[in-house]
Amino acid sequence: MAENKMGPNIGAGAGGFAKLVQKSLNRAQEKVMQKLGKNMETKDEQFEQYSQNLLKQQNDGGRLFKDVKAYFSAVKVMHETSKRLSQTLRDVYEPDWQGGEDLSVIMESEDLLWNDYEEKLTDQIVRTMENYTGQFHEVKERVAKRGRKLVDYDSSRHHLETLQNAKKKDDAKITKVWRDYCCSSITEHFPSCLKPDWMLRDRLSKHFQPEGRLL
Repeated sequence: MAENKMGPNIGAGAGGFAKLVQKSLNRAQEKVMQKLGKNMETKDEQFEQYSQNLLKQQNDGGRLFKDVKAYFSAVKVMHETSKRLSQTLRDVYEPDWQGGEDLSVIMESEDLLWNDYEEKLTDQIVRTMENYTGQFHEVKERVAKRGRKLVDYDSSRHHLETLQNAKKKDDAKITKVWRDYCCSSITEHFPSCLKPDWMLRDRLSKHFQPEGRLL
């Protein structure tokens, strides 16, 4: 009984795998024919522009995130250095020196300022950059998928043209390829987050203002 139940599932899985392999072969063949100049390649200038924009934003975002993390690390080091300096001042300050009674209050206030600044950097800068750069993997997968669909579109179109121009027409094959052609049409809009108005500067510029409170 178990073998009978597994049989259809195995057959369906093998059939799906065979379709994927065939589709990959069709794509590879289409790309070769396009490079040889035997098949016309469909160009999508807006798609290419957005793809370049994605690559630029990913590179810029990666560089910025690296420097943001270095900046945040430097702030934490400065905070620790400030605490050590405060402790040293506390140790060497003589009881009869003027302002000694205010020293502890000043040091505590400074430490609170540093803590507040670190929290703001974490919430408003570091996490913003983590969320921003974390989107690129998913979006690049969508870009790659759309690129594959464009190749499928060309492959189906050229196959359909070949069948339609054949001396002996096979209506059944033409109908099937026509359906594949319609299914491979590029209907998915390019991710809006790749358009030029997806700017990081609007997210970050206001968040660097708290630094001025420590100066």
